[in-house]
Amino acid sequence: MPGPHGRGNDRFAKPKDAKKTLLRLLGYLSRRKLPLVGVGLLLLVSVGTNLGGSYYMRPLINSLVDGTFHGPGDLLRALIPLGGVYLVGAGAAYLQSVTMARLAQKGANRLRGDLFGKLQELPISYYDGHTHGELMSRFTNDADNVEMALRDSVVSLFSSAIMFLGLVGIMLYTNALLFFVTVVVLGLTFLVIKFMGGRSRKYHRQQQAALGKVNGNIQEMIEGLKVVKAFTHEETAKADFAQLNEAYRQAATDASFYSTAVMPIAGNLNHIGYAFTAILGGALAIFGGFDIGGFTIYLNYTKQVSQPLNQISQQINTILSALAGAERIFEVMDAQPEPDEGRVTLAAVRMAEDGTMTLAPEGERTGRWAWRVPHNDRMKLVRCKKTPDGELVECGEDAPDHLWAWRYPQGDPAQGLHRIRGAVTRGTDYDLTELTGAVRFEHVDFSYVPGKRILKDVSVYANPGQKIAFVGSTGAGKTTITNLINRFYEIQEGVITYCGIDVKEIRKDDLRRSLGAVLQDTHLFTGTVMENLRYGRLDATDEECIAAAKTAGAHSFIRRLPEGYNTMVTGDGSNLSQGQRQLLAIARAAVADPPVMILDEATSSIDTRTEAQIQRGMDALMEGRTVFVIAHRLSTVRNADCIVVIEHGEIEEKGSHQELLDRQGRYYRLYTGQFQLE
Repeated sequence: MPGPHGRGNDRFAKPKDAKKTLLRLLGYLSRRKLPLVGVGLLLLVSVGTNLGGSYYMRPLINSLVDGTFHGPGDLLRALIPLGGVYLVGAGAAYLQSVTMARLAQKGANRLRGDLFGKLQELPISYYDGHTHGELMSRFTNDADNVEMALRDSVVSLFSSAIMFLGLVGIMLYTNALLFFVTVVVLGLTFLVIKFMGGRSRKYHRQQQAALGKVNGNIQEMIEGLKVVKAFTHEETAKADFAQLNEAYRQAATDASFYSTAVMPIAGNLNHIGYAFTAILGGALAIFGGFDIGGFTIYLNYTKQVSQPLNQISQQINTILSALAGAERIFEVMDAQPEPDEGRVTLAAVRMAEDGTMTLAPEGERTGRWAWRVPHNDRMKLVRCKKTPDGELVECGEDAPDHLWAWRYPQGDPAQGLHRIRGAVTRGTDYDLTELTGAVRFEHVDFSYVPGKRILKDVSVYANPGQKIAFVGSTGAGKTTITNLINRFYEIQEGVITYCGIDVKEIRKDDLRRSLGAVLQDTHLFTGTVMENLRYGRLDATDEECIAAAKTAGAHSFIRRLPEGYNTMVTGDGSNLSQGQRQLLAIARAAVADPPVMILDEATSSIDTRTEAQIQRGMDALMEGRTVFVIAHRLSTVRNADCIVVIEHGEIEEKGSHQELLDRQGRYYRLYTGQFQLE
């Protein structure tokens, strides 16, 4: 059922490239060849026994007419093989259905698994252009249609096609003259089905579109009922709904008429054909030497021959709809994954007293981290010194009191020297540099859409342990800046360095593992409170999770929940208040214990009293970490080391709280205006 901006399950959608999609889809069935070959053989046995059993009636009837049987015993002995044939056919049909159901389930399971895996690889920008409902429909409507088609429709289509060809062959062999009548009736039936089916599809599309508008109007009116009543638009709403409802009724009536009428018309044509066949066949039996057994089975085949055609017609619509769904699934699976050419990885290290670092054994958590940088042509570890005017210059190997920096070649976006603030250990194949959390933006330009710059020449830096706050109007680009640190998006100009390393050189998983984020829109998963806290770091102990909750100020309310930390969270935390959900998100980030923390309106859903209670916890959370804070509530950023005022994607001013107040610029107006409103 479509929502206000969605569309319904289009049962009559057609794929753009049916052959390519079908071959790719069958690949999910053919990974195990033997069961698929078995299904094909069982299908042939099932159809063959059905046709053979029907034809076996011909000699039986002729023997009865000729008086060949001399008693019930002769007839029983003749019927035993017939029963055996049908028994074999029933067994083959059962085994074929069971095997195909298992193959379809496994194929659909692999398809869903591949689709889910692909979604984990796609960049955030892909989700910006596709609604959640659209992607969810790939797992529900589209995947279900594919599974149903693989399980039922594909086998039914092949079975019906083989059955039809077999019936045609036997009918031609039985009596070619009678088959002429059958062909005429089948031709008329085909034309009726084609005409009526085409009209039915047309009006069903109109019905689906009209239903989407009706449901969208209902949802919109229910959600906005207070507005409707406030402006006394009840009668207008009724009139609008009546118009949409009438359009749906008309489309549904037309669709129902054509879809309902096609079967009676086709059935009556078959009855007429059956009557003509009986008249002509009877005449041939009386005057033309046509045997009674052949006449009887031909009449039986006349009733059966149209059934495969009807089934093929029905299954083709289902298969086309499934192929259209599979095509939409494959479009997602063929989308370009998030590119990642990073070679620098995050490693746990042991730190000696002299500052020398060594890689910790796999699985050991030391609490100290370093970037493992393989030797490469792009970046080189060099010694340097700072000049009196603050610039870095490279120096010799034996220079005393030197600093360390990464040197990038001329022409590289990160060209020049980038200081390393932390311990350095040089190696034969790789170098280790301590993860300290220094972040620097240098002349960064960014656009979500080419030609429409969101950030313009942004330069800002944060040294280890500093708190940087971004303030400004909604849509100014504050959240965009933090998204670029995570490399959720790629910048067009400039460079972003992390611990002196261009973030494009760092493998994305390792980069994001070193960052903690509390976003404005919290998201909690179905599970216990403890499991949601542990999502920050899966190997965290219960004690570490509880300590993080205390730090974030969430421990007190968690203890009051019905089962404390074992309380189930459902429906994205619908059983918690918005403030409690936000506190859990802050605690979850604290569990991760990252050197850099991004707080995007982290206290937006917390009242002033709760904010005062957790401010000390927030300060403890930010202690020793580089923190980027986005806030509309300026009282939360007064203690920031640097406040950056962003407007229209550009830095308008930056400095400490007191420095910006002394300038009496935009920050001063925002700050004083806020307190005037309060």
